[in-house]
Amino acid sequence: MEKWMEYLKQAADDGASDLFFVAGGHVCEKLDRRMKPISEGKLSPQEAEECVRGIYSAAKRDMDNFYSTGDDDFSFAIAGMARFRVNAYRQRGSMAAVVRVVAFDIPAWEGLHIPEEVMKLAEVGHGMVLITGTAGSGKSTTQACLIDRVNRTKDCHIITLEDPIEYLHRNQKSIVSQREIRIDTADYLSALRACLRQAPDVILLGEMRDQETIHTAMSAAETGHLLIATLHTKGAVNTIDRIVDTFPSGQQEQVRIQLSMVLHTVVSQQLLPGKQGEMIPAFEVMHMNNAIRSLVRENKTHQIDNAIAAGKAEGMISMDQSILGLYQAGLITPETALEYADNPDQMRRRLG
Repeated sequence: MEKWMEYLKQAADDGASDLFFVAGGHVCEKLDRRMKPISEGKLSPQEAEECVRGIYSAAKRDMDNFYSTGDDDFSFAIAGMARFRVNAYRQRGSMAAVVRVVAFDIPAWEGLHIPEEVMKLAEVGHGMVLITGTAGSGKSTTQACLIDRVNRTKDCHIITLEDPIEYLHRNQKSIVSQREIRIDTADYLSALRACLRQAPDVILLGEMRDQETIHTAMSAAETGHLLIATLHTKGAVNTIDRIVDTFPSGQQEQVRIQLSMVLHTVVSQQLLPGKQGEMIPAFEVMHMNNAIRSLVRENKTHQIDNAIAAGKAEGMISMDQSILGLYQAGLITPETALEYADNPDQMRRRLG
């Protein structure tokens, strides 16, 4: 077995989240947010290139895009091992790659500590549901669990637009069409416009990256589709501000009005270190009620956090309420709760 293949297998067997091939350092796997060297020595530029070329050969992908742009995204699977999402790039003139390890099976949402309030979003008929958080916070996994719930419970057509595809969904009660950007379609915007002619009921959008894509996504949600998308933002307030700020100032008032009507829920998540060394997700859930719709329209988003904290009866969860729940369940330490809380002083009083 080639060395690069051994590293991939070890990462999959160990349950690592990522694998790093960078010249000048050891091959490292990322376990519970800690770097663990798994190669005997440090990679030379030539060895790093051999690993990257080996990964391309396993993916049966040419390297033209890598040579022309200096980086490349793709995914592939090795039977009996795992799926892998790869970003290959150049650094200091040598080839490097970061490989995300994705299990074949969609994990059980209960074992991931995803609350039922989040999973209920699979029942939403139309509107926009946003899954937000920083890179590596588990957004793709939460999305996959939601799509799996829809797939198992509804008769509908689900279209996913991903870059690249991570989890594979097999048809259950629904038909699932999975399109990978740059392989099955040119880009998010053209794929989103095309999918509106493909009779979708549910659209999963891997990322809303620019003004045109956000505008088209809001229009899709407005016309009766359920659109589930991700944004690299932390918290509902930042998410709404980020969407509005993407547009020129002259359009922002109209965008706020449209967003207040089409947005259904914002879920924001982050990963916290658990007592056993595992990573535990904490979730903020904001459902759009009349009060929050008014705050969005009137550009008073700074008041939304108070509305979330007061909306527990409507299924809303503030980030600090979620973190406190994890502490009370014995999953995290009080020190972790304080470190990740939005309001540490208030959390300290709640911890008693």
